[in-house]
Amino acid sequence: MKELESMILSGRLPVGTQLPSERELATSMQVSRAVVNAGISELARKGFLLIHPRVGTFVADYRRDGTIETFLSIVSYNGGNLRGEEVRSILELRIALDTLAVELCAKRITDSEIAQLRESAECIGTSQTPDDAVLYAFAFQHQLAFFSGNALLPIIFSSFKSITRTLWLRFCSLYGISALYENTSALCNKLEEHDFSGAVNCLTSTLQNTIQGDKPIYY
Repeated sequence: MKELESMILSGRLPVGTQLPSERELATSMQVSRAVVNAGISELARKGFLLIHPRVGTFVADYRRDGTIETFLSIVSYNGGNLRGEEVRSILELRIALDTLAVELCAKRITDSEIAQLRESAECIGTSQTPDDAVLYAFAFQHQLAFFSGNALLPIIFSSFKSITRTLWLRFCSLYGISALYENTSALCNKLEEHDFSGAVNCLTSTLQNTIQGDKPIYY
């Protein structure tokens, strides 16, 4: 049902449009009704369709009511390229989630856990390739989320892994691995000093710089 998804994302099927019956769709797409039924269920799960029993199936307002899977489909539709609006949205969300992780860590993180974060940070600095550096950057971020004690934060960070990897790789291509290391190390310094408000300011400043500061990653 990629064809139907593309029609929705391209605007050829606007929000609110009622789809033809499954029989009509099966005929026009030359597939079985079972394939159509499964495809519609999948698109509904991803936030693109609303199914009203005995009434019909309609194109949903997926930008308002979608899920992370909806967002990933939008990115995929754009050829894997993130647009400026999408990059800004991700970074703004990163600020909120990273801030929460640091604030929760302030109440419970141990020196041993901070040492693990330092190890990941230093691995960024010694990385020979952007791919390796990004791998360790994610390890740092995921550890920070895990050490927060919030059960959902690590899962949320993991769900964004492929997207954040794309952004970090772009950052490295523009400013080098050393810049990624310096940002992460500066944050780690604040955590080692148990200056958690300083850590929040550090990560906020770093991410704001990539949105509209001196190290933007989209134009």
